[in-house]
Parts: sequence; structure tokens; C-alpha cells
Amino acid sequence: MLKRIVIFGRPGSGKSTVASWLSQNVGLPLHHLDKHFYLANWQPRPYPDFMHLLHTIVNEDEWIIDGNNTRSLETRWARADLVLYFNLPRFICYLRVIKRFLAPHHQFDDRAPECRETIRWSLLRYIWGFNARVSPLITRLTKQYPHVTIKEIRCNADVTQLKHDLMLAVSAGHHWRLLFP
Repeated sequence: MLKRIVIFGRPGSGKSTVASWLSQNVGLPLHHLDKHFYLANWQPRPYPDFMHLLHTIVNEDEWIIDGNNTRSLETRWARADLVLYFNLPRFICYLRVIKRFLAPHHQFDDRAPECRETIRWSLLRYIWGFNARVSPLITRLTKQYPHVTIKEIRCNADVTQLKHDLMLAVSAGHHWRLLFP
């Protein structure tokens, strides 16, 4: 049974949208890392405090954890059943970040209090170099935790297929692992 899902990838790749959809349709509690990592006005929480919160969540039986924080990725990955890596093209992510800045999604509760949408050069650089930074980590974690299924989402069609396949499996009572050989 699908009980623990990690969702990470470039900002603007659709992680929070899919995480919310999964939580509603699969029935798992959703945790957005930004709500735990940041305090008001994008001030990082002291890292030991953040890790304490993360360990509390990861040790629960069921969850979806949406967010990056690659420094803590292994903590989440080691307990996950499924990892969804959102690796959409940079230009799509840039467009979505701009769109979200201009027309924020008020239905998403994925930010810490008083953390308004912003576009900073540091964010744009982070999006640009994301794949190069995480590729070696993904390779290592995939080898280190072979029991964890990883699915790379590279385009909107992959998201549509993922949703379709998961809903079919859930409605038919099939084991979700059959979807990801």
C-alpha cells in the first residue's frame, strides 16, 4: 500500500499542485517543507529545530512530503515508498514561478506565515542549477535505498499519466507498485 510519498524538484514544476491532488485523492496527510523550514519573511528556522520537526513527520505511518531541502532529502527518501522527482524544463518552471508571483494560488497553504511570493535572483539561479546539484544525490540514494520506487516527472503528460494510473490502481484495489516497474 502507498503510505509515504516524497515529492521534490525544481520550483515551479508543479510539486505543490500534485501533492495537494494526491493528498485529496489518495487520502494521505500532506506536509509542505517550506512551512516547517521557514519562519516569517523567509527566515530559515534553526536547522536542528527543522530536522526535529522533519523526523517527527517522517516517523509517522503515512504522509506526503512536498519540498526540496536537498540536505534533508535522504531522511525522507529512506522512509518513502515512492519518490516523485519533478524534472520539468527550466523555461516551464520560470514561467510558472512568474505566473504564481503575478497570480498567487490562494488555495495552497504551502508557505510559512508571512512568506509572500517573491522572485529573487537566488531563486532563478537555484532553478537553473537544480538538476546538476541533485543528480549525483539521486543516483546515490537510488542505489542506497533500492526498495524505494522513484518516478521522474518530465512533462505535463507524465503528471496526467501518473494521476490516471494512481486513480485506476486505487479504484481497482491494485497495489500501486504495479504502476512503476
